[in-house]
Amino acid sequence: MASNIKIASGPVNAKLSKKDSIKKVKKEFILEGLGCANCAAKIEQKINELDGVNFANVNFLTKTLILETNEVNKLEELIGAVTNIVTNIESHVKVVEKVTEKILKKEILLEGLCCGNCAAKIERESNNIDGVKSALVDFISTKLIIEMEDPAKENAIIDNVKRIVKRIEPDVNVVEIDGIDRRAMSKNEKVEEDNDKLEIIRLAIGAIIFGAATIFKFSNYIELLLYLISYILIGGEVVLRALKNIAKGQVFDENFLMTIATIGAFAIGEYPEGVAVMLFYQIGEMFQDMAVNRSRKSITSLMDIRPDFANLKINNDFKKVDPEEVKVGDIILVKPGEKVPLDGEIIEGNSMVDTAALTGESVPREVGVGDSILSGVINKNGLLTIKVEKEFGDSTVAKILDLVQNASGKKAPTENFITKFARYYTPAVVFAALALAVIPPIVIEGATFSQWIYRALAFLVVSCPCALVVSIPLGFFGGIGGASKNGILVKGGNYLEALNNVETVVFDKTGTLTKGIFKVTEIRPENNISKDELIACAAYAENYSNHPIATSILRAYDKEIITDKITGYEEISGHGVKVVLDGKEVFAGNYKLMDKENISYNKVDEIGTVVHIAIEKKYAGYIVISDEVKEDSLKAIKALKEIGIKKTVMLTGDNKTVGSKIAKELGLDEVHAELLPDQKVEELELLFKEKSPRGKIVFVGDGINDAPVLARADIGIAMGGVGSDAAIEAADVVIMTDEPSKIASAIKIAKKTRTIVMQNIVFALGIKLIILALVAVGMGTMWEAVFGDVGVALLAVLNAMRAMKVDNI
Repeated sequence: MASNIKIASGPVNAKLSKKDSIKKVKKEFILEGLGCANCAAKIEQKINELDGVNFANVNFLTKTLILETNEVNKLEELIGAVTNIVTNIESHVKVVEKVTEKILKKEILLEGLCCGNCAAKIERESNNIDGVKSALVDFISTKLIIEMEDPAKENAIIDNVKRIVKRIEPDVNVVEIDGIDRRAMSKNEKVEEDNDKLEIIRLAIGAIIFGAATIFKFSNYIELLLYLISYILIGGEVVLRALKNIAKGQVFDENFLMTIATIGAFAIGEYPEGVAVMLFYQIGEMFQDMAVNRSRKSITSLMDIRPDFANLKINNDFKKVDPEEVKVGDIILVKPGEKVPLDGEIIEGNSMVDTAALTGESVPREVGVGDSILSGVINKNGLLTIKVEKEFGDSTVAKILDLVQNASGKKAPTENFITKFARYYTPAVVFAALALAVIPPIVIEGATFSQWIYRALAFLVVSCPCALVVSIPLGFFGGIGGASKNGILVKGGNYLEALNNVETVVFDKTGTLTKGIFKVTEIRPENNISKDELIACAAYAENYSNHPIATSILRAYDKEIITDKITGYEEISGHGVKVVLDGKEVFAGNYKLMDKENISYNKVDEIGTVVHIAIEKKYAGYIVISDEVKEDSLKAIKALKEIGIKKTVMLTGDNKTVGSKIAKELGLDEVHAELLPDQKVEELELLFKEKSPRGKIVFVGDGINDAPVLARADIGIAMGGVGSDAAIEAADVVIMTDEPSKIASAIKIAKKTRTIVMQNIVFALGIKLIILALVAVGMGTMWEAVFGDVGVALLAVLNAMRAMKVDNI
């Protein structure tokens, strides 16, 4: 773009006359010690001026230099020249060639994983495998995600994982996700359902025998036999798992704790209590597993937008195929009521489409021939013929599904804390139980070992941390699922938690607070030049730019550009452009460009972006381009103030007049105008110095031009809208509807989620501590202890599911 609001990562290569060679080399370097954004821009400019350099870009945030050249034979000489430029501008900076590290990422499905504590153990031990860079268990999707440093060790690593999983959770099935098809998964689900039914039957028979032994009068021998039979039926698998785990060195797990507690009850003659506690535990575990599985299904069903099939045109017929089989350029048919399987362009038909699954909007949209349509939306009433523009892996629905399904992999600090806490909590309570069993009978007169052993056994029961380890990730993922239902995609629990501490929200202007739809609203020629001549000069000057300002000028010109007329092109960063048009020098840009070239011009106080034009250094007039503020922007700023955001700021490359007007209209606290991308980063750095230590800064941009600032902020929110691949890639949170007011909604969802998570932490730990205290003084029994384990876990899981319900936010 020609004006001062141009946003670009670096100067456009002006060497248009130079023909590309067949072979190009791209190198990447780390600029160690680079701390000056202005120096980074100077380095980039100087390197781009070197003979033989096709393209050079310095990323100040990542401190990287990307260099592209055709001069393969002079590569070492060129690198030497680059190093000299860097050290001349920043003497302490070292230029180090970046070596790309190849990391293999593998996903493994842990079928049947229901124990949060066991999941944490699997993750911890998998991280210790030789060759594993990182291992993370996503308890919500029951996946183990492994990054391997050496692909050659893949088989050995997977074998080690299988051994670890079988040792910690023998009933869990380890499946490599690459080889899974949907039919196999549905069969596994059916097998799990059959196993659940068998477990219910077994527990029911055990409960009936236990009831008979309790209600009816039998001899001591028969009574003991009935209790033993019912105990074996109800808790036999728990005892068996405990023995297997002990043999493998796994001692402090819930199977061991329940086995010791219930067998101990038998040892001191409390037969009914030993069986009843195991029965209550097993029923509680069954309900907890059901609640967790239901929670998982409820959350994933919120984003159940994956199309099952596509009607692919083959010759003159249509055939149902998997969306992954369809290629770019293929023709597909979407009938009423069907999901659109792939992104494409409508070539025949018109209809209303439901975009609620992608955007949370309940009002259907009308589409017709020539319109782009996105995968995941539902065709309501018409018949649509679509030409496919993206393969399924690159489609909107695939990107969103991948984003949401992997969101729980980025754990919030609270989740990480609880995982570490659980690691020490169980052994601490076990040792406390051992002390409770041994010390009081020795030091307290009249105390019996059987009395204190019983209390110690109850201590053991309540020591399992599953209530916390299961409910907290469920709470965060419930919040993420609820946000996605409202058109807000949050990339992880860490970002959802960070939203609780937002103090400052920084906005880009164009496309964020304004619609980003620029129109030429005024053409003012001078010095005997017509309006047509002035707009033509501006259009030719802006021809090589893809910025909205340039696009609006080209749209206003509305004629074919004959590129042969342009024999020279130079972009002057932050000022505008200079071209040679039909042998005449044409300048198009802001007032800074006119000042730089010593061209006398008219100072204009217009609301909008002013592009000044000069021909042969003689002023030719100006063009005004205006943008429109979104209807939702005022509501957004007001909502942010209401929820306690301390400061709202706008950073824009537009001129001060426009920036100040919009800031005043919306009630923003600060506005910084006429900024280049690196200057936006500098302004953000100043805001970081003003915030409190725990406070967070949010930057809201379009996800494309604002990538450096999005990356630097604590939380980057992209107003990219549906289908913007760059927005989905660049930001931590994506607002799918382009509505700024959704930022306040995201913060409210984050606050509600944290409230629920804190409720679960306080509730679970509070109940456990109360029960531990009651048991220690003899006022609590093993019944209360079992409630403190499975009962609390079940209630915590049910409470976590409230995070999904965000309809009133």
